[in-house]
Amino acid sequence: MIVTGIDPGLARCGYGVIRVEKGIITPVCYGCVETPAGKKPGVRLLQIHTEITSLFTRFPPDAIAMEKLFFSKNTTSAMGVSEVRGVVLLAAEQHGIPVTEYTPNQIKQAVTGSGRADKAQMQTMITRLLRLDEIPQPDDAADGLSIALCHIHVMR
Repeated sequence: MIVTGIDPGLARCGYGVIRVEKGIITPVCYGCVETPAGKKPGVRLLQIHTEITSLFTRFPPDAIAMEKLFFSKNTTSAMGVSEVRGVVLLAAEQHGIPVTEYTPNQIKQAVTGSGRADKAQMQTMITRLLRLDEIPQPDDAADGLSIALCHIHVMR
């Protein structure tokens, strides 16, 4: 089973791909789709769609896990995140891949055991649980792995 975790963002859309075989969890790849701030939103969204679609083609996931939209003050970034979420949902639908969404607290709870974990705790746990040599960079890539790992834990 392959699970792709997506941390949607217009500037950086983080992703993490994890394989589970016979109970063994293995990271496959992780990274970010980065789009230039000076480009029109449609161009940036097309780039994200193209690169996410390519990721789904290279490592066909059985499931996609994505962070639910959460914002309190910055509605401008929330709009961009919403648009990216739409692009990811479109790509998933085009490939027939089911999408499950998780709140930030659900992700933290699944990975660290505490819904109040900070970013450093999350990164440390991801590094340990996935037996990585170093903390995944940038943060958005680590978040993508966390979201995928959350889905794996919930599915068990």
